[in-house]
Amino acid sequence: MRIARYGEPGQERPFAAGSDGVWRDLSPLVDDVTGATLATVLDADLSVLPAAQPEGRVGPPLARIGKVICVGLNYRDHAAETGADIPDEPILFMKAPDTVVGPDDSVRIPQGSMKTDWEVELAVVIGSQARYLSSPAEAAACIAGYAISHDVSERAFQLERGGQWDKGKNCETFNPFGPVLVSADEVTDPQALGLRLRVNGAVMQDGTTADMVFGVDHLVWYISQFMVLRPGDVINTGTPAGVALGRADAPYLRAGDVVEIEIDGLGAQRQEMVSA
Repeated sequence: MRIARYGEPGQERPFAAGSDGVWRDLSPLVDDVTGATLATVLDADLSVLPAAQPEGRVGPPLARIGKVICVGLNYRDHAAETGADIPDEPILFMKAPDTVVGPDDSVRIPQGSMKTDWEVELAVVIGSQARYLSSPAEAAACIAGYAISHDVSERAFQLERGGQWDKGKNCETFNPFGPVLVSADEVTDPQALGLRLRVNGAVMQDGTTADMVFGVDHLVWYISQFMVLRPGDVINTGTPAGVALGRADAPYLRAGDVVEIEIDGLGAQRQEMVSA
C-alpha cells in the first residue's frame, strides 16, 4: 500500500493506493492518517472505497507525528568523509515533529545561516509499540512502512555554537517528508535501496542503504531499549556521503537553490530554498 495526503497545510485529505495502483479516498474510513489510525488504514479493503485522483499540494504522508528520532553517522562513507570514527553504538538525537513539512514545500534558510546542509535519509515509520524488544528480529513486526526524509541541517549551529546538535537540526521546515508512506510489505529489502540527492541539478549524494553501519531492524531494537516507540513515530536512519560538510567542491545551500531527492521505490522530493 502507498499512503499520501494532499491539500494545504492543516487541511490535507488522506488517500491510499493498493496493488492495482488506483488511488482511493480514505476519508470515509478515517479522518486522517495518524499513528492512531495507521493500523486501520493498512488493514483496510481499499476496493470498497471511492476511487479519487489526488490533486494539489502534497503534504507529509503522516499527520500528528509523535516523535522524530534521528541517527547520526550511520553510513560508513559519511563517517569517513567527515573524519569521524565508525560509532560503536548508534548516535541518537531528536527533531521536533513541527520541523516536518511536505516533500515539495520550500525550506527556509535560517537567519544568520552560513552552513545549511542537505541529507537524504530513509525514514522508518513505526506501526506498533516497540518497548524493550529482545532482539532485532522482533523489530520488523513493529514497522508500518518507509518514506523519504530530508534531514536538513545547519552545521554552524550544530557544531560551532556549543551544546548538543539540536540547534542545527530543529529550524523550521528542516524535515521535508514524503511524498508517500510505502507499507513495509512492499519494501523487499530496506538494506538494498539506492538514495540520491541533487542540488541545482548536480548529483551530490548517490548511495545505498547497504552501507548503513546499523541496519533498520537493529535501530528499532536499539532505540526501544531507551525510549518507547509508538505508532506514528519516525526514525531518520542516517545519510550517505556527499553532504556539503564533507565536500570541498560544493557550497552550502542558499536561497534560490533547488534540492531534488529520490529513494528507490519511495518516490521523489523537490524543494526550493527560501530566506526565512
